[in-house]
Amino acid sequence: MFVKLFFVWAPCAAIAGFLFDGELAPLSVYIVPLLMVVMLCMGLTLKPSDFLNVTKYKAAISAGMALQFTIMPLTALLISYVFGLSQDITVGLVLVGSVAGGTSSNVMTYIAGGNVALSVSMTALSTLLSVVMTPLLLTLLVGSKLDIPATAMLISLFKIILLPIGLGVTINTFAHQWIRKCESVLAPLSVVTILSIIAIVVAINKGNLASIGIWVVLATLLHNVSGLTLGYLVALLLGFDRVVCRTLAIEVGMQNSGLATALALKFFSPLAALPGAIFSVWLNITGSIFASICLRFDNKVNNDSPQKHADVTSWTE
Repeated sequence: MFVKLFFVWAPCAAIAGFLFDGELAPLSVYIVPLLMVVMLCMGLTLKPSDFLNVTKYKAAISAGMALQFTIMPLTALLISYVFGLSQDITVGLVLVGSVAGGTSSNVMTYIAGGNVALSVSMTALSTLLSVVMTPLLLTLLVGSKLDIPATAMLISLFKIILLPIGLGVTINTFAHQWIRKCESVLAPLSVVTILSIIAIVVAINKGNLASIGIWVVLATLLHNVSGLTLGYLVALLLGFDRVVCRTLAIEVGMQNSGLATALALKFFSPLAALPGAIFSVWLNITGSIFASICLRFDNKVNNDSPQKHADVTSWTE
């Protein structure tokens, strides 16, 4: 229940950051270690087979990866241009669009009646690909306006993503029985850690929120909704069934904004971290609404035509 109510806790964390900025702002040095804790928790829930599922869901995963690293960074750039956002905010928003799917997408996929195995495989693969894709996309999209430390970012991503996830997968492989006993605390721990990151980022940006807050809030909301909507529509046009479509939509629209926030603070500015923090709030609210719509649609289909509602909870090629 605690994890499912993330959409409630995220705004609370943002408010706490605003109210207790003096106490929380100095904790910004802990954001990268906190994110590594999230990545370790993710690794502890994964097995080597989750990465091997790429072959089982190859068409859906190929489409998902293409959508993940095109729709989100390009719409971020377009939204920044339309809203006339500053360079720092633009970099932050494009950074949100250039990272991998967030771990909360797996939970939201489960709630929405999507294909959880496909979601986990996509999150795992996009996380690995982001080590290269994130600095590459940033260089291509905003590199002409800003010197992107691509090499340094790649090295940091290796440390922040691959090392803790690799450690987690290894521990889960060789001590699975022990991990199963602790598994129930991993998701809540990840949630608390992400909430802490949100609060800290809002705290260090309190002075900026009064002047630019509303535009960043609207821009991140539009970015998030664009990912969900375009992810679903493109998947539908590609001929996937509705379960796969909703899975791809959630995976595309729900970014690892915690990672984007940490990278922005490490390589750019506190202001560039603001879109990631606000995106963390929105993705859980819009994701919950999207999941509710999916479930309502399923109920309608079941009531209208039960015999046509065959098992669509898995999709392979």
